[in-house]
Amino acid sequence: MKTYIEERAVEVANFIINSNATVRETAKKFGISKSTVHKDVTERLVKINPNLAGEARRVLEVNKSERHIRGGMATKEKYLHSHVKKL
Repeated sequence: MKTYIEERAVEVANFIINSNATVRETAKKFGISKSTVHKDVTERLVKINPNLAGEARRVLEVNKSERHIRGGMATKEKYLHSHVKKL
């Protein structure tokens, strides 16, 4: 594996852990795809630093379990703002 990929995988994991970031937020921050973020944490990082991979994975699992709540809140906000504009 290339060195820059290993470094990115570690940086991505540290960002996720330190900021409780979602896969989408992390991908946007690093300018990579969501698939790459996922692969960095679940496959590449396990070979480099298993403990860091485990921590990052736990944060992502919590985010995944809460995503339906965030989606519902975003929809609520969207409709609250759209009704205000119509009045």
